[in-house]
Amino acid sequence: MIEAPSDDSNLIKYVPGRTFVEQHNETYEFEELRPRFPDIKWPALTDIPYTDKGLQGDLNFSNLLSIATDVVDYNPKIGTEISGIDLANLTDAQKNDLARLIATRGVVFFRDQKNFDIDAQRRLGQYFGSLHKHATTSVPRREGLEDVHVIFAGEKSPDLRAMFTPTFLWHSDVTYEVQPPSYTSLKVLTGPPRGGGGDTLWSSQYAAYDALSKPMQTYLEGLTALHSADMQAQGSRELGRPVRREPVTTEHPLIRTNPVTGWKSLFYNPGFVTKIVGIPKTESDHILSYLNEIIATTQEAHVRFQWNKHDVAFWDNRVTNHTATYGFAPHRRHAVRVCCQAERPYLDPNSRSQEDDLAERYGITKANKDGAGIVNYND
Repeated sequence: MIEAPSDDSNLIKYVPGRTFVEQHNETYEFEELRPRFPDIKWPALTDIPYTDKGLQGDLNFSNLLSIATDVVDYNPKIGTEISGIDLANLTDAQKNDLARLIATRGVVFFRDQKNFDIDAQRRLGQYFGSLHKHATTSVPRREGLEDVHVIFAGEKSPDLRAMFTPTFLWHSDVTYEVQPPSYTSLKVLTGPPRGGGGDTLWSSQYAAYDALSKPMQTYLEGLTALHSADMQAQGSRELGRPVRREPVTTEHPLIRTNPVTGWKSLFYNPGFVTKIVGIPKTESDHILSYLNEIIATTQEAHVRFQWNKHDVAFWDNRVTNHTATYGFAPHRRHAVRVCCQAERPYLDPNSRSQEDDLAERYGITKANKDGAGIVNYND
């Protein structure tokens, strides 16, 4: 047996072909953050004030990045990893820069945030806005944390690839709410060793919008879509779990503007959008299928993150979709998520695309979207 680094909850041994396999002991370091499903009822959400802290951030993120030891962009469209920053001890100016950076880059990663416990995670989330309470997902065992979402897959949890199509697993959190979340943090407490599965991928909806032709962009800008919580609520009830708030269906624009960057993005969610409003069902179905493909297969719009214990991802739920990867049994995967409610989605017709803005600012050649052209595909 080859031993590998582990926390107090696991004894890990090497098994050929299965990376490292965990053997769980009785004592677990994060026992108070294990999932529970309290049978309580909450009223429907109503409009609440929201002021985006990113608007107060420095355009060059200088307050935040001046204390970083390293900054790495994963690709030009989405994803940045920052080293040397303690998320539990940021000034207000640094928090504002963080919000602006997340809105700009879609998702930002921080490794080994030991000081960023659940209380610090909630405090930072509350700085950005009112925390969202999820109607169906589990909450921690510790009382008073009902605005924390627990993601937990034990060693005997099913592999959900058998339940859904790959594109359906791409989603943006709770977009059926009247004010869906903006800044969202996820911290992994326990997970497979690197290479053992359980990664997360994000897809930029700025880049998804830019992947569309100009006529398609114009067409979609005049449309709205229905985002429904019904299936999520039904699934919880079928499992015998409570639904703490009655499910809602909300109409949102298919193209929205981010108030911090001023960029247009697709606002489409394979997991919750049921129909495009005002067009025939056949037309709606075909467009949704096309948007599924854009989100799931546009490689330059994707970033993939391999988690370690205490790693944190912070993303803007308004301009990204994300998906988990499965096939990590028998490893335990345990994480906690905090997010805040943002503005009602809106489209400013005078806003610009990420591609147009960056092309003008930095002299970047824009993509050729004329598929009738002759190209050399042998590169």
